[in-house]
Amino acid sequence: MINLKGLNRLSMAGLGAVFAFTLLSSKAEAAVVTLDFEGIGDQQPVGDFYKDDFGITFSPIALSIIDQDAGGTGNFGGEPSPDTILFFLEGASAVMNVENGFDTGFSFFYSAINQPGFINVWDGLNSTGNLLTTLALPLTPSNGAPDPNGAFSPLVPFGVNFNGVAKSVDFGGTVNQVGFDNITLGSATPGGVTEEVPEPLTILGTLTAGAFGTQFMKKRKKMQAAKSEA
Repeated sequence: MINLKGLNRLSMAGLGAVFAFTLLSSKAEAAVVTLDFEGIGDQQPVGDFYKDDFGITFSPIALSIIDQDAGGTGNFGGEPSPDTILFFLEGASAVMNVENGFDTGFSFFYSAINQPGFINVWDGLNSTGNLLTTLALPLTPSNGAPDPNGAFSPLVPFGVNFNGVAKSVDFGGTVNQVGFDNITLGSATPGGVTEEVPEPLTILGTLTAGAFGTQFMKKRKKMQAAKSEA
């Protein structure tokens, strides 16, 4: 049976979930780094893809997935850097390790239309050491802006500043229910955003998130149109 209602279009849905959408060294790096997951593939482990360039690795359950509009199996849209995002299909969270560490801030885009997510930032590898900051990720809208073909659309920005040097991050929530893109190390504003993101972004529910997401996507489309005309 093919599940046509998930971020991962090919994940198997339980009989009780037919009415719910499912988703499928000691010194910190000074430069801001943004990971957009392009070039990894559809439902492929992220693993060591960024190790050589940035010293960044992901736990085995961290997967990339490509938008269905680009030939992949992803039920999402409005991603800031088409056409690939991060998600997971097992476990409580995917872990990102940053060998040299990073400081100042952390940010990303995400979508979670049914189940909330969370982020934990640690000063040790593999989610160990001191917890530098934790973020509860509220529900986001599913209004099809600007991509009507994906239920998990749009992805909205979220960011936070913190003290200390971070070496790992948990990306958590319900499996196949949350996706991330443009993960940015060293800044509370994710790559792809031209305006400052509130810290943390105060989305208090789907309605508030929907208003923010719609306004943000309208501004981004206007800026893109202006660039095209220039």
